[in-house]
Amino acid sequence: MIYFWAFVVGGIICTIGQLLMDKAKLTPGHTMTTLVVSGAILDGLGLYEPLIDFAGAGATVPITSFGNSLVHGAMAEAEQRGIIGVITGIFEVTSAGISAAIIFSFLAALVFKPKG
Repeated sequence: MIYFWAFVVGGIICTIGQLLMDKAKLTPGHTMTTLVVSGAILDGLGLYEPLIDFAGAGATVPITSFGNSLVHGAMAEAEQRGIIGVITGIFEVTSAGISAAIIFSFLAALVFKPKG
């Protein structure tokens, strides 16, 4: 049943993103920013963790989870290190994902050549 709910929740998040682009005429950059900020706000309100517990990968794979990670890391480090933890927590939690994206993008650029 967890696969079903992951599919449904992930699909709803993606549908919201698509509707933002189609109906609200937002650019992909604006849509992505809106979804990241939405995930951050939901985590700040304590609503995103229960969604992750309920839907698993359906809530952790979409871009809203990046906003969740930013706020979650900042709040956790702020409790331990104070105001400086807000900045360091953001980098600590998200650095692995960002580093992986950069490395794999570079490797893909080496392997696949664009047709011009």
